[in-house]
Amino acid sequence: MKRRALITGISGQDGSYLAELLLDNDYEVFGMVRRSSTDNLSRIEHLLGDLEVVEGDMLDQLSLVRLLQQVRPLEVYNLAAQSFVPTSWEQPVLTAEFNALGVTRLLEAIRWVDSRVRFYQASSSEMFGQVRETPQTERTPFHPRSPYGVSKAHAHYITVNYRESYGFFACCGILFNHESPRRGREFVSRKVAEAAASIKLGITRELRLGNLEARRDWGYAKDYVRAMWLMLQQSKPDDLVIATGENHSVRELVEIAFEHLGLDWRQFVRHDSALVRPAEVDHLVGDASKARELLGWAPTITFVELVAMMVDAEVEALERKIGSATAPTRRSPVTPLRPAIPRRR
Repeated sequence: MKRRALITGISGQDGSYLAELLLDNDYEVFGMVRRSSTDNLSRIEHLLGDLEVVEGDMLDQLSLVRLLQQVRPLEVYNLAAQSFVPTSWEQPVLTAEFNALGVTRLLEAIRWVDSRVRFYQASSSEMFGQVRETPQTERTPFHPRSPYGVSKAHAHYITVNYRESYGFFACCGILFNHESPRRGREFVSRKVAEAAASIKLGITRELRLGNLEARRDWGYAKDYVRAMWLMLQQSKPDDLVIATGENHSVRELVEIAFEHLGLDWRQFVRHDSALVRPAEVDHLVGDASKARELLGWAPTITFVELVAMMVDAEVEALERKIGSATAPTRRSPVTPLRPAIPRRR
């Protein structure tokens, strides 16, 4: 009999990659979406014949109970969240309802329906905020600097509390930034990749950014969902930092993306103070030694390879869009891209 897994937030970047991984490992996969989000399934459109999309709401306790009773999963991966940090300042209460109380509701639903469920909570490096030490480990104190980070800290600690109080097999993955061509357009990595491609194709002429000196530990989302799955396959639950151990500035991200297309970023990028966070998180870099030891996990591609992958995907998508709006024989006057950097094995 196939193992059953429930993924909340399946329509997001991580949810789509995790669904692919679980299906490849012969799971029966159920993906929870809110009723208002049922039309936003583009990232999992290619999987709709292989998994079941079910409705549930992190704001509604009863809907979560009913969903668990219906699906009866062995594993639950909670990826549902209001995940964009700037939005958390504009909607701090809603962010807390989804990210903090929503996790509490889900844990309570599991306790009522089947406390044997293995539970994964998507924690975030934003919980470290104003960091106390570098690199950050599982023992580094949290000092979140945004309503998003605060909400994630609540979700992290309530998950630990249910593990310690009720004997749940509950794990928190403290994931540092992870990107891919499926990243939301509001995030800086996707914003930069899309702008570089658009400028190269002559569609736009400018990219406006906030703090270019903010540094992040950026990895590949497909690698990070593999860590999520591995955490629930262990004999004992634990909380683990998942990171590359390298950090890069937004400026480096921009330089690599534009240079990949033969562009000088300084001609096109403009600073916009309106895009600077009220309380900035300047320097995040994780130490994933524990995950390497316990899970045998390691990232598979470099930062440069990741940025090149995202830029190439944006160019391809824009060229398809241009091609569909013009005669089939017409080609965009774009200098051919250099071959994509091969994936490290």
